Amino acid sequence: MMQIRGKAWNNIMSGISSSLSRRSLLRTVTAGIVAGAIPIGIPGHDDPPQIGRQAQDPPKTEERTIWSHEYWAKKGDVSLYMFRKRIGKPQPGDSLPVLFLSHGSSVSSRPTYDLSVPGHGEYSLMDKFAEYGFDVWTMDFEGYGGSSRTRGNSDIASGVEDLKAAAEVILNETGQKRFHLYGESSGALRAGAFAMVRPERVNRIVFVSLTWTGQGSSTLTGRAALLDYYRTHNTRPRDRAMIRSIFTRDKPGTSDMAVAEAMADAELQFGDSVPTGSYLDMITKLPIVDPTQLPMPVLIARGEYDGIATEDDVLNFFKRLKTREREFVVLPDASHAVALGINRHQLWYVMRSFLNGPPRFDVCEHAQG
Repeated sequence: MMQIRGKAWNNIMSGISSSLSRRSLLRTVTAGIVAGAIPIGIPGHDDPPQIGRQAQDPPKTEERTIWSHEYWAKKGDVSLYMFRKRIGKPQPGDSLPVLFLSHGSSVSSRPTYDLSVPGHGEYSLMDKFAEYGFDVWTMDFEGYGGSSRTRGNSDIASGVEDLKAAAEVILNETGQKRFHLYGESSGALRAGAFAMVRPERVNRIVFVSLTWTGQGSSTLTGRAALLDYYRTHNTRPRDRAMIRSIFTRDKPGTSDMAVAEAMADAELQFGDSVPTGSYLDMITKLPIVDPTQLPMPVLIARGEYDGIATEDDVLNFFKRLKTREREFVVLPDASHAVALGINRHQLWYVMRSFLNGPPRFDVCEHAQG
């Protein structure tokens, strides 16, 4: 399945003469891309039905209680904190699809993906996808959260090694060699770089708030002013004001600021600094992920106002993907913090439908009859 959705498709449509036939118009767009529209979940409404049956809705019994557990992965002498949520304690023979969540540059895993904001709605991506029938995992990369602090700067290459260690824990605990992989911002780069070198471990991959070359990025242009600092320091300050800025720098109003305060409360217990490696890589080493080296199905979702990359930059990445199962989605009224925004329900919907996509049967071009 290959789709462009949202603003990107609308821009293409408006730029082509209305006198062209639909067939001519579709030939104008990248070959094989199919225009599609999706109903978007509305806060307070029932979730849309899932597509496919890879993840089953658990039965409505007392067993729907979310079970959680902590683990440790080892990367040499480095200890990496891991956390898992699913419906019900694992039982012999059960096999829920595994979803792994890769965090970004400034905040560790659980304040990003397992955040509680009492009185303001559901903000735990882990809880939501556990309810959808997934076995959901996350991890603090080296230098973040509960994981070991070292003299390293936790760059993207280090994150790939972290993911290799995490994959072995998942295999040992679930028996599953392949898992769905989700990454946002620099976590998307870590996820993509891991998928390039371990494609046999990845089932489907979701990129959120991705950047490719960085050209035209307002966010990265601002960070480049501190390039000398990132080159000479392995950590950078990260305080409450910086965490708030994640939700305001692109488009104020796309997030509830109570979420920013809750994230700061949860994250600052780990200290007032984080590693510089991913910032440095995003300024000096892009592109890091090669779209031609990703054979698995790919979903790219970005907020309409996300300043980490231009829409054209990410769309060019999408066009170069070799996989035939690919989707590009622009989520309206969302910015960089898509999963923690007011319209996060949109992400839940497109992500759930993608991960539960039905199997595709290859059709021979020269089949007879």
